[in-house]
Amino acid sequence: MSKKAIQIPNAPAPVGPYSQAILSGNTLYVSGQIPLNPETGKLEIDTIETATNRVLSNIGKLLEAAGFNFDEVVKCSIFLKDLNDFAVVNGIYASYFQGVPPARETVQVARLPLDVNIEISCIAVKN
Repeated sequence: MSKKAIQIPNAPAPVGPYSQAILSGNTLYVSGQIPLNPETGKLEIDTIETATNRVLSNIGKLLEAAGFNFDEVVKCSIFLKDLNDFAVVNGIYASYFQGVPPARETVQVARLPLDVNIEISCIAVKN
């Protein structure tokens, strides 16, 4: 089975040997997204609300670039710098998943790339 790299148009290139997302067959694997604005290249981390919305917006753009949408996401992993942000993140996250929510785990981690406060990865499947 072949694989195709998916990237947000006009986004900065990944800083390591990875793709923003990989489409393989009917499955899209989205790498961990941080609150980096793809147009400006600047982090949006002034509040956890701003950061969470930026991350989910970036995921939405990757899904769209591959012909997917949030309803097709089957699994998410959320990494938080501070689990005290869980309730706020959970509320924003829920607004992006209107149908059956995907399977998920949320964990607190010691540190994230560029010292951001949130990172989310996901897997989507086309039926």
